[in-house]
Amino acid sequence: MNGNEFICKVRRLARRDGVAVVHEAAKGKGSHGRLYYASRFTTIKDPRKEIGIGLRNKMLRDLGIDVRDFTRA
Repeated sequence: MNGNEFICKVRRLARRDGVAVVHEAAKGKGSHGRLYYASRFTTIKDPRKEIGIGLRNKMLRDLGIDVRDFTRA
């Protein structure tokens, strides 16, 4: 999964749950950006690059999203 796919899945979950989600590409150094989910946020590395399972799980913890909900989305 790359960063763009991660963002799309988080947006799908947000629509389902009625939560606001914002991706700010300019809020980071280089190709990094911020993804806000309700009042929580995480840093997204280059959206075109692959995200490993460990990093994906850490970003989901940052956002307060359960891994099982994410995999079903």
